[in-house]
Amino acid sequence: MKIGLDILGGDYAPGNPLQGVLMALPEIPENSRLVLIGDEHAARSFFKEKGTDISKIEFFHSTEIIEMGAHPTKAFAQKPNSTISVGFQLLKDQKIDAFISAGNTGAMLVGSMFSVKAVPGIFRPCIASILPKENGGTGLILDVGTNADCKPDVLYQFAILGKLYAEFVLKVNTPKVGLLNIGEEPEKGNLVSQAAYNLMKDSKDFNFIGNVEGRDLFNDKADVIVCEGFVGNVVLKTAEAFYTLIKKTRAENDYFKRFNYEIYGGTPILGINGNVIIGHGISSPLAFKNQILQCRTVIEAALPEKIKQIFS
Repeated sequence: MKIGLDILGGDYAPGNPLQGVLMALPEIPENSRLVLIGDEHAARSFFKEKGTDISKIEFFHSTEIIEMGAHPTKAFAQKPNSTISVGFQLLKDQKIDAFISAGNTGAMLVGSMFSVKAVPGIFRPCIASILPKENGGTGLILDVGTNADCKPDVLYQFAILGKLYAEFVLKVNTPKVGLLNIGEEPEKGNLVSQAAYNLMKDSKDFNFIGNVEGRDLFNDKADVIVCEGFVGNVVLKTAEAFYTLIKKTRAENDYFKRFNYEIYGGTPILGINGNVIIGHGISSPLAFKNQILQCRTVIEAALPEKIKQIFS
């Protein structure tokens, strides 16, 4: 198993990615390798200073980055030697089993579509985020930002992708799938939501439990919550703001601590021919460590292969 990590991606690179590698190395199996994509000289110097055994590490040298504010499509095409471009080439060539970057999110999405490409039959790949449940469980919401506007059949596919991730990565038996709406009744919501409900209600592809509301995000009513990327991103950013406010008021408890993005790693891109994790731009060393460990779980779940089987 080889996990590729862009060590120049993120607001605090390469320090935070390299510190995250240090934290992850003790938990990496002997037969696994970390492939670090970035400034090899700086990385080797860092590990030498720390006295680190680098027998589980390989290097691909690159000092070119795609800046956070760069146009994703243009930058990906014009910078073939950037860390993100190199990472996707390695993934495409099957020289790594997963690729992580906390760099330009748009470039990561473009790389996914133009390099490893979408699974045949998938209308639009999407990104998902964890929802910590009040009972200690874990839920999933998708899409959270890739597709601001969706047709009903796209939302139907999100339900399938979410079900597969919940079942094989989060280890939820027969995950309950809900459609995020402004009411529980079938006729509630806009025309897209109503049409999506009618598509999902008799589905044999997943266990559809009907519409769910915003108040159901963190309870056990659904394991997978489906919505357009516009709505999902608002939910995600609201949860992040909520957690920040709790920290400021020092009102934290064990449940609220689970809103900390660092403990989940990153956001998977679902529906593509490869394992790709997008990290938060401000990812801490702990977040990078958990992105690496998250990749191991995703690789072992063989999710792209299972998605291909469903959509073939």
